[in-house]
Amino acid sequence: MKHHIYEVDEYNIRNYRTRALAILSVGFLYITIAILAWVLLQFELESSDANITNYADAFWALQMSASTIGFGDFYPVTLGGRMVIALMFYVGVGIVGFIGALIAERVLGFADTNVKNRELRRQNTEILEHNIQLEKKMDRLLAQLEQRS
Repeated sequence: MKHHIYEVDEYNIRNYRTRALAILSVGFLYITIAILAWVLLQFELESSDANITNYADAFWALQMSASTIGFGDFYPVTLGGRMVIALMFYVGVGIVGFIGALIAERVLGFADTNVKNRELRRQNTEILEHNIQLEKKMDRLLAQLEQRS
């Protein structure tokens, strides 16, 4: 059964499509940044010392926080703003790390244990079927030997 995000194999295991997961992750990341940028801006506009004074600056600060690069020229001065940045840091590190892992898996081709397990299951099924055929042949041979005795 095929879906846009994953495919279910004969063992009823979901095989997620790397590209779809990466696109969903990036989309989720930027939607989160877009929403939190507005929240950050609201906190920062309350302070006369704020250097985040428009939505673009708030968006940029959150994007830099999510990527763990740092703030550069824009940083929060209010407690609420710092809390938003901290939240984005933790969420962003998780999402950016996940995207990085997807890319590393795709580029470097790390072993997927699900694939190995499916191969072992398939081989096991083939061996069991072969054993059943051998047992049937042995039963027929034994029956023939008993008839001759």
